[in-house]
Amino acid sequence: MSLDAAGQAAVTRQLGRPPRGARAVAHRCPCGLPDVIETAPRLPDGTPFPTLYYLTCVRACAAASRLEAGGLMRDMNARLAADEELLEAYLAAHLDYAARRAAAAALAGLPPLAPDAPTAGGMPDRVKCLHALAAHELAVPGSNPLGREAIAAMGEWWAAGPCVEVPGTP
Repeated sequence: MSLDAAGQAAVTRQLGRPPRGARAVAHRCPCGLPDVIETAPRLPDGTPFPTLYYLTCVRACAAASRLEAGGLMRDMNARLAADEELLEAYLAAHLDYAARRAAAAALAGLPPLAPDAPTAGGMPDRVKCLHALAAHELAVPGSNPLGREAIAAMGEWWAAGPCVEVPGTP
């Protein structure tokens, strides 16, 4: 899905500023507004921008922040240290993210980021941002086991309706 004018307006309202390097809507909230955008691997000035999937919904971001403040990342990190199967699945999520980011760079005619560039959220061996992990899982369902857990724990952030009003939308 491309980021049309309505999507751009919604994301600008959600973030309180125009998004940097936005390329497309990667996922739409059940309310209909974008909740994840795909960003270019490099900003227009060439600066590397490793965050391919960016959570934009105000309520989803607040829900992820509450989980972070409540210690969920600490618990996930402890599980990663103790559960080899989970660590392998998380490494697969990291590799998926890196491959998708490289493909996005190629499609945009941009040089890829360095092979050792971070992906997002602390992957592949720690958890440092639930927003990034949830965005990855929303954009690519089944890709990120800890993103999936975060989304489940976030609850129905959309239940109260759209997080922002966008002029010209119903």
